[in-house]
Amino acid sequence: MKFPLHELSAVEAARRLAAGEMSARAYAQALIERVEAVEPEVRAWTRFDAHALLEQADAADDRQRRGLAVGPMSGVPVGVKDVIDTRFVLTELGTPLHSGRMPRTDAALVQLMRRAGALMMGKTVTTELATYAPGKTRNPHHSGHTPGGSSSGSAAAVAAFMVPLAIGTQTNGSVIRPASFCGVVGFKPSFGLIPRGGVLIQSALLDQIGVFGRSVEDVAMFAQALCGDDPAAAARTSTPAPPLQSVVAGEPPLPPKLAFIRTAFWQRLDADARAAFEACADGLGEHVESIDLPFDIEAAVQTHRLIMEADLAGSYADEYARGKEQLSASLRGQIERGRQVTAVDYRQSVESIADMQEALDEIFDRFDAILTPATLGTAPAGLESTGDPLMCTLWTLTGLPAVSLPLLHGGNGLPLGVQLVGRREDDARLLRTARWLTALVAASSS
Repeated sequence: MKFPLHELSAVEAARRLAAGEMSARAYAQALIERVEAVEPEVRAWTRFDAHALLEQADAADDRQRRGLAVGPMSGVPVGVKDVIDTRFVLTELGTPLHSGRMPRTDAALVQLMRRAGALMMGKTVTTELATYAPGKTRNPHHSGHTPGGSSSGSAAAVAAFMVPLAIGTQTNGSVIRPASFCGVVGFKPSFGLIPRGGVLIQSALLDQIGVFGRSVEDVAMFAQALCGDDPAAAARTSTPAPPLQSVVAGEPPLPPKLAFIRTAFWQRLDADARAAFEACADGLGEHVESIDLPFDIEAAVQTHRLIMEADLAGSYADEYARGKEQLSASLRGQIERGRQVTAVDYRQSVESIADMQEALDEIFDRFDAILTPATLGTAPAGLESTGDPLMCTLWTLTGLPAVSLPLLHGGNGLPLGVQLVGRREDDARLLRTARWLTALVAASSS
């Protein structure tokens, strides 16, 4: 079956480009036409330059014709969230306080992206300073519903087939939540796996980079390209980049075992979401076992909030001092609460993370991954908020890798993400389990 070029997966597009079966210019032109058709409704881009994209595509084609070395993603366009620095391309962080901000260097991950041969398609919409106040983006499945946040534009652009891949960031639920609401694959690797130099700092202890694609294989290819050392960043892994693509391509040595964790927030899920997840767990049969968390998740959520708001108060002190009246009431409230956090409370909160990580490690001694909802339900109606990140908070606090898979739907027909969570720095195994689960669910529904 032939698909329009804009519907190609990132992996298939990379394969065709490398084989010379299509040109980078033809692929870019197809995506440009798609943007022109749907962007007026979706509003995923804060900055999109078709001419600049075609210039990059022509350069990629020229390298291919001349037989020069090209990267594994040569000619594949990517959307970049507007909190990530891009050289001589406006990066305004979702706030008028940074209007006209023009970075002079690329963020470390953008350098890695370009080294892999990917093309910078444009800057995607972020919420205000990557927090809760929405941007202009709408959900591609229903324009009256939120796309989630804070990586709103990145998730929506991939879901609307305007770009095959996009980059987001997550300090609470800003990759997994919009991936669930928009019906795409969202992958947040282990804390520090993708370098953060040149990315807006909200919380050095919590900020993490994530990626969006339309398949597990897509996000594995992209995340692997973005893994690399970043001497300028305070947080980075000391281990080599994991072989995400090769592991994902293989079969699990044994059928994976999943721990189904409802959490104490189960009754807060929409009724149709609860029913969908119960049916999903029942359908997995012997592959899944219901367990409880070994600690108080409500206390963990409060720990995350204390750390995040205290760090927000420090990170955004300048914005608050020179223009608090231009900040949303939501962000002002977070900053003002954060300014009241004591050093003792902050230190105790940070120290408690290690105990939670140790307790979660014991779960992964028995299970390949944790199965849990990505969100409390489908994308809420209205554009005044980005939805509740509650089902993501613990995994961000503990720095575990997580992936949202578009496997379910709510009673309203909108997407509902299944979240898998893995052991720290075992990202490849998590994605292999995600691919296995995706195939299993597809086979059972066919």
